[in-house]
Parts: sequence; structure tokens; C-alpha cells
Amino acid sequence: MADSSLSSNNSSSSLRDLTHTASQLVHWREPKKSAAAFGLSLLVLLSLATLSVISVVSYLLLACLCVTITFRVYKSVIQAVQKSDEGHPFRSLLERDISVSSESVRQLADQFLIHLNWFSNQTRRLLLVEDLVDSLKLAAVTWVMTYVGAVFNGVTILILADIIFFTTPLIYQKKKVKTHLVSLSSAQFAPCLAQSVSVFRLRSIVTLRLFGSNWRKLCRVCRISYLAL
Repeated sequence: MADSSLSSNNSSSSLRDLTHTASQLVHWREPKKSAAAFGLSLLVLLSLATLSVISVVSYLLLACLCVTITFRVYKSVIQAVQKSDEGHPFRSLLERDISVSSESVRQLADQFLIHLNWFSNQTRRLLLVEDLVDSLKLAAVTWVMTYVGAVFNGVTILILADIIFFTTPLIYQKKKVKTHLVSLSSAQFAPCLAQSVSVFRLRSIVTLRLFGSNWRKLCRVCRISYLAL
């Protein structure tokens, strides 16, 4: 019982860690890792759009092997020249436990079974017209998707989804920061603007009063001069 509960806790913590890592990548908490994940996923999807799956997998494995073999040979030459005994350069990765526990597989299978049953029930309900309105909605959606399929294929839709998936949170964060800065600047400059407006109004009132008094005096002098003539 203790071992099963421990494995269940480990599997749940691993799932939480995976979800947290995905959230960190999407929200660009670590820009280098997010840029690497976005570039790699976009490169794979673009390769799938032009090449076959077998070719893409073969090229990816070949590129990975070129990098690892080159790094292994380089470290071996450096160790031979420096006469050091650092061991295998990938020892930490080789010693890491990447085995999948049966409890985590069972938990994932249970979750998949829940979603599969929900999907099966919804499909049966819609196709057998349990609710006419919902079935008509499905018919309208599928009719629209026929036009979407005529323009885009599945890989193109996946490429667009990948771009939206990674760029939307970044654009939202930038716009949120700009809105915050605008609100701060408006809050700081609002008192100065109000003070400037009040000073301008005061000067305008004083100028109008002075101009009005001088204008009346000028009109009186002109009238006296006209009467004297």
C-alpha cells in the first residue's frame, strides 16, 4: 500500500511538473527554452509539410547523432590532451532514470478512457439526433470545415496552431505591459495637466479682463475725439 501510494504521488507530481513545464514554455518564462521549443516544433511541422514522416524522423535522428558523436569525440580528444579522467560527457543523462512507472501509465490510461467515453457518448448523441439543434450545429460546423479543408491541409492547420499557441501569450503580455505603462503615465501626468489647464484658464481670464478694460478706455477716447471734431 505504501509503495502504491508513493508511486501514485510520484506519477501525479510528474504530471504536474510536465504541465508546469509546458506552461512555462508557452508563457515565455524562459525565453531561450521557449524559442528553442517553438523553433524546433515549427521546423518539424514545416518538414512534415514538404517531406514524408520517415524522412523527417530519419533527418532528426541523423542530426541528433551528428551532434552527440561530434561532442563525444571532442570531449575525448580534450581529455586525451589534458590527460584528465572526466569520464563520459553524457554520464549524468545516462544515469538519469527515465523509466515509466506502471502507476503513471495506469493513470494516463484512466484519463484517456474518461475522454474516450465522453467522446463516444457525444458522437452517438449528435449522429443519432438526440437533440436536433445540436445536430444542426454539428452539420453547420462540418460544412464550414469542408471549405477549410479545401484551403488548408492538416499539417498547415497544425503549423498555424503552433504559431498561435506560442505567439498569443507573448503578444498578450506585451500589450498588458504597454497598457500598464500607459495607465501609470496617465496617472502621473494627470495632475500636471490639470494644473497647466488651470493656469491657462487663469491667464486667459486675466488677459480678457485687461484687454476689456483697455478696449473700453480706447473706445471712450475715440468717442470724445469724435465729439470734439
